Order: sequence, then structure tokens, then C-alpha cells
Amino acid sequence: MTKFIIIMLSAVFINNYVLSRFLGICPFLGVSKKLNQATGMSLAVIFVMLIATAVTWPIQMYLLNPNNLGYLQTIVFIMVIASLVQLVEIILKKYIPSLHKSLGVYLPLITTNCAVLGVTILNIDEGYTFAESMVNSLGSGLGFFLAMVMFSGVRSKLEGADIPKAFQGLPITLVAASITSLSFLGFSGVVENLFA
Repeated sequence: MTKFIIIMLSAVFINNYVLSRFLGICPFLGVSKKLNQATGMSLAVIFVMLIATAVTWPIQMYLLNPNNLGYLQTIVFIMVIASLVQLVEIILKKYIPSLHKSLGVYLPLITTNCAVLGVTILNIDEGYTFAESMVNSLGSGLGFFLAMVMFSGVRSKLEGADIPKAFQGLPITLVAASITSLSFLGFSGVVENLFA
């Protein structure tokens, strides 16, 4: 049980896919302007991460590895993720059309969100069991959610700030993102020391 807690907390705070590993930057910068869009995108990413892990881990362990087809991992995982995103899009369009409309073009971009692919591949590379992979995926998704919501708050504060002309737009967004990322450095070593 302690290992699951360490994996979860590490994925959320220490190895945050957006702020520490710099994966999933496109939606982080593109959808974090409004809190409701950031929340909707994050929930969709969490769902896709969990389902993608639940599908790709058994494919890797029971199909690719036994048949020496590990070199097909990236291609197979991308196909699985793309299919799952299409499924999520169909479900949202049918049952939650307002969220589907607000996410717009960013929903299909989950297919190219390298954080989703990254979590599925790193679960295998870290040697996690199926349960550990699912916990890591949930933690990674929650970490993505935390980063998106935090940065949405930062960006809302930037809208009312007096920013020098040279830094307006993307430059101040990147500076704010780097400072937000630096704030997560303080968590390194904390989780391991809690359970030592």
C-alpha cells in the first residue's frame, strides 16, 4: 500500500508530466486560459490516460513482449490512444455536448498529447505491475489536472497585470510557466523522506 502512495504522490508532485518532465505542453499553454476549459481538458486527459494504460499494458506484456515485437510499441500505443480519443470524442459529443463544444479542437489533440503516450511507455519502462501502472496513470493525470488549474489561475492574474510590451503575449506566458515549474522543485525528496 505504501508503494502505491509513493507512486501516486510522486506522479502528482515530483515527476509531474507537465512541470517536471515537460510533456503535454501544447494543451498546457493552449487550454489554460479559462478554468472551465482547463478542467474539462484535464478530466478528459485523466480518462484517456487511465483507459490507455489499461489497454496498452496488457498488449505490451501479453502480445508484444512474448512475440519479440517490442519495437512496435510506439506505433501500437499511438494507434490505441488515437482510437480511445475518438471514442471519448464520440461519447462527449453525444452525452455532454457543451463540454465537447468548449474543448473544440483541443479534444482531438489529446491524440498527440505526448503526456498520454509518455505515461503508457514509462509505465512499461519503470517495470510497474498493472496495478502500479494504473496508480501511476491516475497520479499523472491528477498532476496534469493540478498543473492546468494552477496555471489557469496564474494566467488569469496575468490578464490584469501591467506587463512590459516586450513580454506581452507568449513571452510572459513562458516566463510564468517556468516559474510555476520551478515551484515543483521543492517537492523533490519529500515523498521518499515521508515513507523512509
